[in-house]
Amino acid sequence: MKKKVIVVTSSSRKNANSGILAEQFARGAEEAGHEVVRIDLSGMGLLFCTGCLACQQGAPCPLKDGVAPLLEQIAAADVLAFATPVYYYSVSGRLKTFLDRLNPLFGREVRFRDVYLLTASAEDTDEASDGAAVCVEGWVSCFEGVRLAGVVRGRGAEHPGDILKTSLPAAAYAAGARV
Repeated sequence: MKKKVIVVTSSSRKNANSGILAEQFARGAEEAGHEVVRIDLSGMGLLFCTGCLACQQGAPCPLKDGVAPLLEQIAAADVLAFATPVYYYSVSGRLKTFLDRLNPLFGREVRFRDVYLLTASAEDTDEASDGAAVCVEGWVSCFEGVRLAGVVRGRGAEHPGDILKTSLPAAAYAAGARV
């Protein structure tokens, strides 16, 4: 069955290690026959959620930064993948802001059931991505029937492109091919 897969990248770096993992995940999903939409948060000018909760009362979000047009796409996706560098043992601020801005989806019927996390960390241990996984698991837990289906823990990738020296792009590709 053909699925709609959305891959969200959140790094500011050119040739970002997390971006390389996202590209490989997307390629794996595409080559498995799925439709893939890529969303790059860099340059979107994300605004911080103000907690006004207008979205929870049926009103549109008053913030105007490009998130609103993405909400229906995300709600209609079968699979979501979030790619992030690991900053201070968690997701990037940009990804956290985006997850917060997806608040209009809370309490709504969403189609996605599987969420993947692709991380890139300078540290050379899998544990460096634990905080990022906990952050995304917290977001996932707000949606009934949704699960964190997989985490590709990029490690030992301090400089742009370092991830290419590892087997992790192949792991991201395989995860995308399995969606």
